[in-house]
Amino acid sequence: MQARVAEELRQMIISGELPPRSSLSEMALSETFGVSRTPIREALKQLQIEGLVEVRPRVGTFVAVPSRRELTELFQMKELLEGAAARLLAFRGNVPEVERLEATMKAADAAVRDGDTEQYAALVHEFHDLIVVGADNSKLEAHYRTLMNQLAYARLVRTSLSRPGRLVESDDEHHRVLSLIQAKDGDGAERVMRDHVRMSHQALMAGMDEPRA
Repeated sequence: MQARVAEELRQMIISGELPPRSSLSEMALSETFGVSRTPIREALKQLQIEGLVEVRPRVGTFVAVPSRRELTELFQMKELLEGAAARLLAFRGNVPEVERLEATMKAADAAVRDGDTEQYAALVHEFHDLIVVGADNSKLEAHYRTLMNQLAYARLVRTSLSRPGRLVESDDEHHRVLSLIQAKDGDGAERVMRDHVRMSHQALMAGMDEPRA
């Protein structure tokens, strides 16, 4: 029960259904999920460990908001893990994940032509996920999943892509990564993937600095 509640809450936070700084009431959540407060409390403890929930003594429990420093540190780890994943996938040769990456890029190109940021954002997640899965390293993948949960990346990628010209730049960077993976150039794939993650981080920070209407 606790695991199911934790997973559903995790997805609600990552997707943005529960926005940053949202108050998380044990009583309200127990009514929402139709369970007692004990599994709710245990689920919130788990999400606190994962960095998704913040508990403020005598105040309440809230959806966590990473600081700029925390975001930078998380993106540094993302760069390392995804760079390593691209390298490992390149060395594996023509595995099914490479074919799926090619199909994902065709769909991404179409989304860019249509200016469909929402569709492209979903394909960004698919692209990066396929590279991590294709690396065929369970330890790397486990660390990556935890990291992506802490980033709540689905929200952040939209901010990054809101920057003028970023949609096309991101798509071009993905193409360069894929071409090096297809060429079995592990060193090049790692370098370009790391460059891409740094560019995404810069676009995100610039987007966060934009004045809100």
